[in-house]
Amino acid sequence: MTDREQSMRQAVQEELAKRDDDKDPHRLTFHLDAPSGLINDPNGLVFFKGNYHLFFQWNPFETSHGAKFWGHAISTNLLKWKLQPPALAPVEWYEKNGCYSGSAVVWNERLYLFYTGNVKSSNGRETYQCLAISDDGVSFHKQGPVVYLPKGYTAHFRDPKVVRQDDAWIMLIGAQTESGSGAVVSYKSDNLYDWSLNRVIDETTIDGVVEMGYMWECPDLIDYGEQNILMMSPQGMEPIGLSFHNLFQSGYVVSSNNQVDLEQPFGPFRELDHGFDFYAPQSYKLPDGRRILIAWMGMSDETEAYHPTIHNGWVHALTIPRELRWNGHNLLQSPVRELSEMRSSRKWEGNLLNGMTIPYSQSGTLELMIEPADEGNDCFTLNFHDEVFLSYNKQTKRFTLKRRHLKTGMDEVRQCQLDELTKLHVIIDQSSIEVFINDGSTTFTTRFFPDERTGILLQDGVSCHVNMWVLHS
Repeated sequence: MTDREQSMRQAVQEELAKRDDDKDPHRLTFHLDAPSGLINDPNGLVFFKGNYHLFFQWNPFETSHGAKFWGHAISTNLLKWKLQPPALAPVEWYEKNGCYSGSAVVWNERLYLFYTGNVKSSNGRETYQCLAISDDGVSFHKQGPVVYLPKGYTAHFRDPKVVRQDDAWIMLIGAQTESGSGAVVSYKSDNLYDWSLNRVIDETTIDGVVEMGYMWECPDLIDYGEQNILMMSPQGMEPIGLSFHNLFQSGYVVSSNNQVDLEQPFGPFRELDHGFDFYAPQSYKLPDGRRILIAWMGMSDETEAYHPTIHNGWVHALTIPRELRWNGHNLLQSPVRELSEMRSSRKWEGNLLNGMTIPYSQSGTLELMIEPADEGNDCFTLNFHDEVFLSYNKQTKRFTLKRRHLKTGMDEVRQCQLDELTKLHVIIDQSSIEVFINDGSTTFTTRFFPDERTGILLQDGVSCHVNMWVLHS
């Protein structure tokens, strides 16, 4: 580690020391949120030497998007994270304006971090795909760029995701073509140092007529044997019906088989989450075989500057880790099973009738399993602290999440079509709500900042059956 990098690490520690008396009521309990400043994309979720390591984009000094560090936290259970010194600081010529997003892999007892070095100058932007290695998960030694910008692409070429497939390493990079459309460019390697261009995935290889924007960020590849799931976060997609209403989108396409280097089409693009605050997801296969996904619980839209936590010097968080399952048709998401270990002995179970409030629901950390009654009203609505409303209309078959816009104070909604509503699994952590519908076939993720915790009210509907736990850290 250079003297300059050590100095920057020390500056981060001094900034954190200023936050030791942080009493913000919106601080999350079992999610990783910004220790100070701003966090966004999760990077390099990996298991190494007995701990889960999670890296993340971090500007520790300001609640804005400046020169990013790679923040670093470790956990033994995916829910209680212990902050470590930053893994990467933007000090070298090839990263001087930010160590941007990427991924991590473990190979031969060594941890490899792949990231984008961002450089801005009067001549424009430069981009470099870089490598850092560690033998202990504490000290990281930069190796410099390993992939340079190829012809045919702008400098919006970033977010390397490295995966093992068959007997080779595959690096996926989010890209923008010189014609202004999004793409994913893949490289191959047998040693993690030397990479050769493999193939390109763009709109011509994806089924459907939807135009998929001008840049595809944060690609990821999930191998399910018979099929591959390619995740990405397109920028510049236009809304279509109830879909694609956030500033940027996150979703996936499905291949016809698992040969990623064959030129064959993927199916249509599908949204991963229908809420307001979900972007840049990244997945990892745990040692026990489970596939985990975690995403940025935020969005760099017009509301970002109006988060009330900014007054206390921080903004944004990451989602709870989620278990992914492929049922042959859809990706299903559910909270990691470790969450059940956080359930307190205070459990309420019963039938909630129209106009009733769930006992003990003023707590800031709750898990709820809800089953609406089959009979009765066409509309079912749950009111969370007069701040978030979840509703389903049986006639239109439309599920709606409504909240207060942080800038205007007016209502805003996100919606999806849903053939039926049989189950809601809701996780609340102070200022976040994550909703898993019908065993995780559909999800909504949103930040919210209630002025007062008034409880959870069945506002419309005959009744519903509720199991509720207060969660503790």
